[in-house]
Amino acid sequence: MVSVRGAEENNLRSVDVDIPRDAIVAFTGISGSGKSSLAFGTIYAEAQKRYFESVAPYARRLISQGHNPKVEAITGLPPAVALQQRRGTASSRSTVGTLTTLSNSMRMLFSRGGTYPADAEPGSLDSDAFSPNTAAGACRECSGLGIAHTVTEESLVPEPNLTIREGAIAAWPGAWQGKNLRDILIHLGYDVDVPWRKLPKKDRDWILFTDEQPVVTITPQRDRVAKPYKGRFWSAKSYVLHTLADSGSAKMRERVLEYMVSGPCPVCGGAGLRPEALAVTFAGRNIAELNGATLGELAEIIRPTAALKAAGTASRAAASNENTEVAVTITRDLLARLEVLVSLGLGYLSLSRATPTLSPGEMQRLRIATQLRSGLFGVVYVLDEPSAGLHPADAEPLLAVLQELKDAGNSVFVVEHNMDVVRSAEWIVDVGPQAGDGGGTVLYSGPVAGLADVPESATRPFLFGEAEDTVPARRRAEQWLSLKGITRHNLRDLDAEIPLGVLTAVTGVSGSGKSTLVSQVLAEAVGTQINGAPPEPEETDDAATAESGSVPEEDPGVQVRSIAGLEHLDRLVRVDQRPIGRTPRSNLATYTGLFDAVRKLYAGTDEARARGYTAGRFSFNVAGGRCETCQGEGFLAVELLFLPGTYGPCPVCHGARYNEETLQVTYRGKSIADVLAMRVETAAEFLADLPAAARSLRTLLDVGLGYLRLGQPATELSGGEAQRIKLATELQRARRGHTLYLLDEPTTGLHPQDVQLLLAQLNRLVDAGNTVVVVEHSMNVVASADWVIDMGPAGGDDGGRVICAGTADEVAACKASRTAPYLSAALGRMG
Repeated sequence: MVSVRGAEENNLRSVDVDIPRDAIVAFTGISGSGKSSLAFGTIYAEAQKRYFESVAPYARRLISQGHNPKVEAITGLPPAVALQQRRGTASSRSTVGTLTTLSNSMRMLFSRGGTYPADAEPGSLDSDAFSPNTAAGACRECSGLGIAHTVTEESLVPEPNLTIREGAIAAWPGAWQGKNLRDILIHLGYDVDVPWRKLPKKDRDWILFTDEQPVVTITPQRDRVAKPYKGRFWSAKSYVLHTLADSGSAKMRERVLEYMVSGPCPVCGGAGLRPEALAVTFAGRNIAELNGATLGELAEIIRPTAALKAAGTASRAAASNENTEVAVTITRDLLARLEVLVSLGLGYLSLSRATPTLSPGEMQRLRIATQLRSGLFGVVYVLDEPSAGLHPADAEPLLAVLQELKDAGNSVFVVEHNMDVVRSAEWIVDVGPQAGDGGGTVLYSGPVAGLADVPESATRPFLFGEAEDTVPARRRAEQWLSLKGITRHNLRDLDAEIPLGVLTAVTGVSGSGKSTLVSQVLAEAVGTQINGAPPEPEETDDAATAESGSVPEEDPGVQVRSIAGLEHLDRLVRVDQRPIGRTPRSNLATYTGLFDAVRKLYAGTDEARARGYTAGRFSFNVAGGRCETCQGEGFLAVELLFLPGTYGPCPVCHGARYNEETLQVTYRGKSIADVLAMRVETAAEFLADLPAAARSLRTLLDVGLGYLRLGQPATELSGGEAQRIKLATELQRARRGHTLYLLDEPTTGLHPQDVQLLLAQLNRLVDAGNTVVVVEHSMNVVASADWVIDMGPAGGDDGGRVICAGTADEVAACKASRTAPYLSAALGRMG
């Protein structure tokens, strides 16, 4: 048993609990109940701390360490590995291949088992020669990025019908500098009075691209006094590159940047590798082509080699080693690892897929697969909602992988909201009963069936089928949004019909194209037409390239042949899971705007008016009212060198953020710092008489966020919490015509009880005359929708089609749909 005593991390209330080892244990409870504080903030943090204590003091300084958990004692704790929900590393060189280390095996396969061209020098290339991230392998032109940033004749001369005198070379500077370059060309014998397109190509290329910089004597004809001077010529390309590299004027750099174009490197074709590496093949393909194949395709390509029974001996002098024992050994290992990824529903990804473009769920499954092959024994794996973002069909293989980890002699602790995953566990730790101050207590720890005897558990009704909703009355659409000829990623010439004035759920297995349809096509194509500009894009690195050579293609963006029905819409809003702020200064109160009303309330008190305080005095972001010791942060970083660094309350304001004079102003006995420390549910009562704040607080309660503190930093909020805050902000706004709301997997990270609250608010938006489209895997939400669009049939190139569309009952009866059996079961439970 792992025995925890006196855990007080976050809202945990001196928790004592015993958890079995060598078992799959599910930690459950509503959002904010304290389950993650117990599993990650206490158990994993303590295991990590103990590991760091075994590391040499000097080495500890070089490692990013966690915090010291607030717990009296933990006994029986093995080493722990955490697999948490987080987005991919924002690096253009981080890919699926590098994350899973499969790229290392691929490079070794080509180095030792590849087929070399007949004219290649004797001896194989080192594995580093097949990596764009090394000096030995990187293409000299693009430094391994696969993308070249350069200028073209078309970008430098956008209007070839103009003459040079008329300004054909748009990239050249204006005013005197441009006239100087024109006069130099006249002196050199070029005709500046004929249309650019009629100049000989040799002359056009020299003027635009030469590296020569001749200096000639110029006698200007435009000045009253013609004073000769020495003029130096710059080609258009040289001028643009020189300005970008050396100009101190941001405005000038921004101007010439318009004449730059980006695309696949002309030397390596976008692979990022040198020609000698790209000349080596395996199964008739080079390494860039294999890295660009889906994982499922790659597995089939290498399977014949892995199945060879009689293999020869490898030789560095041989032209090909594809049928040798070296190639067989490497491909067998590769195949085994690829099959795990394919079984987890990731077969549609490729090794060259950049990690910034992966969802948190995809990232976590990649890490799970890597751990499964690591062969560790006696470890506690702590997983954060591994089923998040998974279609029910993809969640089934996940359960088998968790069982494999356990069968290998490990303990698996899973923080989970998916009741199917919870039912498969051997032990359950239920935390609650509610969130925030109303939680932090272990209600039950024992075999799953025993939770049925705990009436105060919010999880119990959903786990044992006692809380299923009834099928709601279906709303019927009167108008439709019709999109024809959609092309984007794996959507190819797709037609889609979106009903207006109803709740639509878009479903499908991972990689089927549902997020592309909703979060990209609808957001960009429709958003541009309605709002005048698309919503702010997700933060991905579109220039991301691959380890071992991916082939980046020019992204043409969303292409739609025609859109009909736009006249019925007035506004488009995408409610995503991006953070509501990037620093601790941004919080719930500031984002929703309710803090403005609170500051005005305090500025209007008798004490504040007597002192001459305005609303600005009650802002912790500006000098005057804030504590200057901590700059309004409320805490100071404490570096302990050999021990994990920590944050401590400011010794002057003690975490209040404000100086003493500001805190002396109170409203109903509470300072403004006291208000920021209140949870939403408490603040809703305290500020009930302040309409501007009360409205915001009421909507936050409606979406299940009553446990959050008003001053809780944005950096501490999960993606699901950020999304619900944005939804609450929308709900409190006055109605502004017919709005199309887009949400991508809004139930991710939500307990079933919170899902019911969210669904009620989405229906509230529809009942107010709006349209809501959600990408969703929760079958209860899909069953409650008015219309369902199911995509598939599989992921990647095998997806991108609308398999069926209709009411939930119609889609549940669709034999071609992989969603149908799970949707049918949900409808059956709902009666």
